[in-house]
Parts: sequence; structure tokens; C-alpha cells
Amino acid sequence: MVVQAEEGRLITSAARAFRVLVATAVPAERDAVARAFTTHTTADSTAGVSVDVIAAGVGPALAAASTATALTTAALEGAPYTLVVSAGIAGGFQPEAPAGSLVVADEITAADLGAETADGFVPVTDLGFGTVTHRPPESLVRDLTAATGARTGAVLTVSTVTGTAARAAELRARHPRALAEAMEGFGVAEAAASHGVPVLEVRAVSNPVGPRDRAAWRIGDALAALTEGFGKFAPVLESWNPYDDPHDR
Repeated sequence: MVVQAEEGRLITSAARAFRVLVATAVPAERDAVARAFTTHTTADSTAGVSVDVIAAGVGPALAAASTATALTTAALEGAPYTLVVSAGIAGGFQPEAPAGSLVVADEITAADLGAETADGFVPVTDLGFGTVTHRPPESLVRDLTAATGARTGAVLTVSTVTGTAARAAELRARHPRALAEAMEGFGVAEAAASHGVPVLEVRAVSNPVGPRDRAAWRIGDALAALTEGFGKFAPVLESWNPYDDPHDR
């Protein structure tokens, strides 16, 4: 497998048309994912999967726009993607997701899309609009978790990163299955859903969710965990049949 740089994206080549788009927020995350397909896999194990890795930008809006652009371009070129993956580092809810651990989302939820009321937060779905959750394919989540040793649970998308213990506790009370929070997953999932393409979210934990203590951040360890985790993806993707695995298209 060969990795190429082209207009801000890293592209791997493969023999057939099982195409995966991985969307990260920033180039450091993009490069960590791309390294997995050159240092952790062999040509035989990746022969049937083509992986494009893009730095889609920070936050749900830009991530959605960049992902939708990539999906539309691929479709117009007659080579649509089979799977979209939102990936990168994240804050982890303690003690379930310590720094350096890998999380595969079985639920991608927008945690702050809604309204504040006198009785507390109300999600936008309770107001009669849209959606707040996307669910990745169950069998793919299960198989990737088994292959990587990742934890499985909800990953929350927020527009403002949590910076206090009170906010962390509030999010856990509303989302007791949450393992991590990041800023792009729901935006990537919305773009994928608009194209009828299944989505995953994979996060490596760099810091606890809560007070911002830079001394506790382990960004290098998280990027290394991201590379290691994606290095085990190819065999699972090779054996996965997207047509046999329902998701919330």
C-alpha cells in the first residue's frame, strides 16, 4: 500500500473499489492514521481496501462540510465511498476511558444540540426537529472492538470542549454510556447519512473530560494508540459486508 499526499489529504492505493474515507480534525491526527497503513499492515492485508485520510477541520460544521465535499466528489467521479470514519484524539470520561485507551463508538451523539430550559437541557429531537444520534453498524463495531481491544460506548460531539467537573458530571448524567467527547463525529455522521453511507467513530483518549489540566494531557500517547488501532482495521474491513449490516441510513 502506498500513501500519497494530495491537496491536504493522504491517499492509499488498493486493488478494488471498497473505499473508506477517514476524516480527522487536524493534520497530526490524519498523519497518525495514515501511518497505520504503512507501518502496521502488509500489502496482502490491505489489498482489498482503499483508504483516503483527510484533515476535515475542527468542529462539527466544518467537519460535516469537508466530509460532504469529499463524498460528493467521489460519487461524481463514479467511485463512491463504502464507509466513513471519524477519527482522532478525544477526552475520556473517567475511569472508564483512561488516557491512551481506544474507543469505538456504538453511538455518535450531539450532546449540545438543543435548548436550555428552566428544567434543564432539551435535545433538538424533543423540540420536534432533526436527529441527535447516529448508530454505526453493529457487527463492524463488534469486530473492530475485538480486533483492537478498544472500549465500546457512546462518543459525544460537543461544540465547546468540557472544562469543568460540573459540566463533565452533567454530561455523564444525561449520557451514562458516554466514554469520550470530541468535536467532529456528529458532523461527519450527518454528512455520511446524507449520502447513505455507514459511519464509524474511533477515538484515542488524550486527556480526562473535565478541568483543563495540560499537565495531564497525553497527546503523543493518544496519537500512537490511534496508529496502533488503525493498524488492525484492514483485516476486519476486508471481511465486512456492508449490505448485511444495517445502520441508520
